[in-house]
Amino acid sequence: MSDKATLEINGQKHEFPLITGTENEVAIDIKTLRGVTGGVTTIDPGYKNTGSCESAITFLNGEKGILRYRGYSIEDLAEKADFLEVAYLLIFGELPTQEQLDKFHSDIKKHSVVDDDVKKILDAFPKSAHPMGVLASLTSALTAFNPSSVNVESEEDMYNAIVRILGKFPVLVAWTMRKKQGLPLNYGSEDLGYVENILKMMFEKPNKEYQQSEILVNALDKLLILHADHEQNCSTSTVRIVGSSHAGLFASLSAGISALWGPLHGGANQAVLEMLEGIKEDGGDTKKYMGKAKDKEDPFRLMGFGHRVYKNFDPRARIIKKSADEVLGDLGVEDPILDIAKGLEKEALEDDYFVKRKLYPNVDFYSGIIYRAMGIPVEMFTVMFALGRLPGWIAQWREMRMRKEPIGRPRQVYIGENHRDFKTIENR
Repeated sequence: MSDKATLEINGQKHEFPLITGTENEVAIDIKTLRGVTGGVTTIDPGYKNTGSCESAITFLNGEKGILRYRGYSIEDLAEKADFLEVAYLLIFGELPTQEQLDKFHSDIKKHSVVDDDVKKILDAFPKSAHPMGVLASLTSALTAFNPSSVNVESEEDMYNAIVRILGKFPVLVAWTMRKKQGLPLNYGSEDLGYVENILKMMFEKPNKEYQQSEILVNALDKLLILHADHEQNCSTSTVRIVGSSHAGLFASLSAGISALWGPLHGGANQAVLEMLEGIKEDGGDTKKYMGKAKDKEDPFRLMGFGHRVYKNFDPRARIIKKSADEVLGDLGVEDPILDIAKGLEKEALEDDYFVKRKLYPNVDFYSGIIYRAMGIPVEMFTVMFALGRLPGWIAQWREMRMRKEPIGRPRQVYIGENHRDFKTIENR
């Protein structure tokens, strides 16, 4: 294959170099296009065919169902590592030694106390506020309590900013949920692991000793790992483009949270439960709704099945299905919503229509089931997604700043009015 691509415009040929990634992905480098052609640009709504950066963090092959962080398969990481190890891997590029992991966890715990004035900001929100809006606001507000910008030339400064947000973010997540439920705000315990402490902060009742469930810890640990990064998706691209203006880490993360909020992105697992609620209210007939999903004339949309990137089975769904079965079995939850979910899953895995089109349950389907079984309110589902995606966002922001990428500034094709003479108001 040639190492150049030739583009002919108005009879003139222009050559552009090809870039080949380590997994043999090929891209045409068009950064000189506008200059050499006298103003020609490309248009690619949604950037489906446009690479915004070169990245060494995550490799995704949707056709083959492959997801790897820093070269490690998602299957190996979910089985053999914990969330904090994966966070370290994503951010710093290598799996930590025991000494590095212990220091990382210890440093995170040192920064896990949030300035008490943040509670005043939280108090100002009504209980009706959506938790994602609250989380985005509180994350942005952290900038006010840490006003000095991160010196990206200093590894120490960068490291301190990273452990600071990894320490404080779970507190904000837990407080956001407890505020919604009218429970007192707490800090959990320094004696617990990272994920164990998240669960304690979220679920500890003021009048009852908190009992840890290993099955819930393992399920949440896996969910956070599976959501930790996913290449240049909407929220990750947002974090990078906001950070490219040299906005601080907390402000960039807040923008990512807002992007994740959308129902086409992180809100998908919430949409799954809302769909299940609708099916329940209509009698709970799963066969009826699978029929509606197959009917092209029916506006009903089956949420949590298939994936716009994975053209086969979502590899994350294979992993988390087992955890979903364990959680439901361990908790012995009797819930008609979960029964409907299991019914839809069974039919989708056996129905030729869905099997031929590879419309399998995806990670959003199973994560919604697990979160509901754990007792996490549906409006908190996307917040939990943000908690998992945090290390990926940090890694992408850090990589973008260390590579000194230019400020993001997409072009457009103007389709508005041509030049018009101004008319005074009495002549309009």
